[in-house]
Amino acid sequence: MDAPPADPAPVRGALPRRVHAGYALGSLATGAFGTVPGLLLLPYLTDTLGVAAGLAALLVLGPKAWDVLVNPVAGRVSDRTRSRWGARRPYLLVAGLALAVLFAAIFAAPFGAGRAAAAYVAVAFLATATAFAFFQVPYVAMPAELTDDYAERTRLMTWRIAVLALAILVSGAVAPVVVTAGGEGLAGHRWMGLFVAALIVLGAVGAFLGTAAAPTGQVRLSEPTLRAQLAVAGRNRPFRALLLCFVVQSAGVATILAGVNYFADQILRDPETGATLLFACFVGPALLVMPVWTRVGARVGKRAALVAASLLLAMGAAALVVAPLLPAAAVYPVVALVGAGYAGQQVFALAMLPDCIAWDEARTGRRQAGVFTGVWTAGETFGLALGPGIYGLVLQIAGYVSSDTGTAAAQSDGARLGILLGFTALPALLVAVPLLALRPYNLTPSRLQPTAPADHAVVVGDESR
Repeated sequence: MDAPPADPAPVRGALPRRVHAGYALGSLATGAFGTVPGLLLLPYLTDTLGVAAGLAALLVLGPKAWDVLVNPVAGRVSDRTRSRWGARRPYLLVAGLALAVLFAAIFAAPFGAGRAAAAYVAVAFLATATAFAFFQVPYVAMPAELTDDYAERTRLMTWRIAVLALAILVSGAVAPVVVTAGGEGLAGHRWMGLFVAALIVLGAVGAFLGTAAAPTGQVRLSEPTLRAQLAVAGRNRPFRALLLCFVVQSAGVATILAGVNYFADQILRDPETGATLLFACFVGPALLVMPVWTRVGARVGKRAALVAASLLLAMGAAALVVAPLLPAAAVYPVVALVGAGYAGQQVFALAMLPDCIAWDEARTGRRQAGVFTGVWTAGETFGLALGPGIYGLVLQIAGYVSSDTGTAAAQSDGARLGILLGFTALPALLVAVPLLALRPYNLTPSRLQPTAPADHAVVVGDESR
């Protein structure tokens, strides 16, 4: 993989539909891994393996926090890869298949319940998170190299988020059903692990094959060391602003995901179907509103659309504070509003990322998409891990009682209040407050127009203004 041939230059304008669809299939893998551990791993530890909520929170947070270190390395490695499949695509296949195998291993439970089982889950989750880094970072880096058209990136992300929403719906709604159908407890979780692993394989292989004929961009001069590359990413003010906002928002979204089963069980009093219905209401509308968000973005711009979608998400989550006073039939439409906001929040944040990368390349003349997406996915992964960690800490403070029977124990009123606030008010704050960080973001179509080559001798130390 070390031969030096350059890849073809990026295209301008529309991409073929087969590239849209092929690239989007990778979200089956990212959606499944991003959803199921956040949804089921914490309850699996507390209600099946009998791990205390505080310790379970650390076990969920630690391995994914490891990606903060691994993801930038994965980005640098993919930036420097040369192969007949391009710089990114080999990782879609190899790391994607490894991710599937290791995910199934998380829930294999060779030691049954107890401390040994908890330690095994931590190690298996750490290995899986590492494989995910080497899949996700090259995957997220690809849009900046598939097209340099401002609007086309939004269309590409619309396809991706549509498949991501489908992946979240299938993995998040069906995985609990598989656990139940498999006999609950350890056996049910083993079957669920295999089911999600199959989704990951489908996504990884589909993305690898679907992008076979896609342009990959020209590999250009990059900074000589990882430290220097990270410094360049840090000097990109629009990227910094977007990253800070997205990481905190990811923690908010992950807090919602972590609380779904607890909310369905203890607040809605529907442990059998509540989680599945919540997921259907959360993700189903997202598939319908994608064309609407695309038009909104075209009319008001990506940043304004991101703010609008985030506020819709936050207000919907805050409104769920009154869920104990409402019938379940009134709760689910509010969850649908949260899902509609989530869809737009994801579309526009991910469409703005390649704009930051393209602007940096125009400014410096150096293509470093892998490093930018490595930092981005490290932050996103940390945020997604932080959410369950925060939720587990809330449960611990509220006095949540763990169980090793495969079903939740009876909980006090204080624990139920913690479950409610952790699912509603807390994520609303985590989604709304970081919007203030977006003020320095100023990339528009006019700023992203191709410019004359930069003076590379002086521009590396430049900062976006």
